[in-house]
Amino acid sequence: MKWEEVRQLYPDQFVKLSILDFHLEDDKKIVTDVALVNIIDDSKMATKELLKSKGDTIVYHTGSEKIVIEMRNPTGLRGIRL
Repeated sequence: MKWEEVRQLYPDQFVKLSILDFHLEDDKKIVTDVALVNIIDDSKMATKELLKSKGDTIVYHTGSEKIVIEMRNPTGLRGIRL
């Protein structure tokens, strides 16, 4: 399902999604195709669901035109001894 379709079917709501397809632009993941997992009623529950999410599962609000996820590189050097 395309993100635009989800936005039309569930306006102004939090939704839990599984990412099916995306492309990269610089350091951003632009999500284009998703599978709807669940509709979430309020922001507190959305936060709880987001914290439990793993892998390609996300929680997003349909008020956003695009799903853009900023990719971060790990900055720490744990375990490396000089």
